[in-house]
Amino acid sequence: MTQSHKDKKLCDFATFYYFCRMVFLDKYKSGNHSINRSLLWEYDIDNFDWDNSKTIVVQRVIELGMPEDYYAAFDLYGGIDGFREIIKTIPYLNDIDINFVCIFFNLKREELRCCTKKQLNQKHWNF
Repeated sequence: MTQSHKDKKLCDFATFYYFCRMVFLDKYKSGNHSINRSLLWEYDIDNFDWDNSKTIVVQRVIELGMPEDYYAAFDLYGGIDGFREIIKTIPYLNDIDINFVCIFFNLKREELRCCTKKQLNQKHWNF
């Protein structure tokens, strides 16, 4: 593959990514959104403490949520900026979700607690 083909693919990906991000975030308007109860299936939602469990909620939304769940979490936790701050405190995310939040919410891996924790717990042998 020539350099121009690589540049074109990279440009196409970047254009697609920014278009998706723009559509997703532009559709968000604070209002009457609710998080799907099945994301927190093991908790009693009627007695759930949304403020003290915000890390769990945001982690589940990232791992399993649909756009409506993101919008509801934005409403609950201070908009997109509040959501970004909570992402930084999540103790575990898989590599795909880490890449997603870094790209989509413009975060650096070094800012994420789950990445600094992974670096401390690296295995010596890879079998």
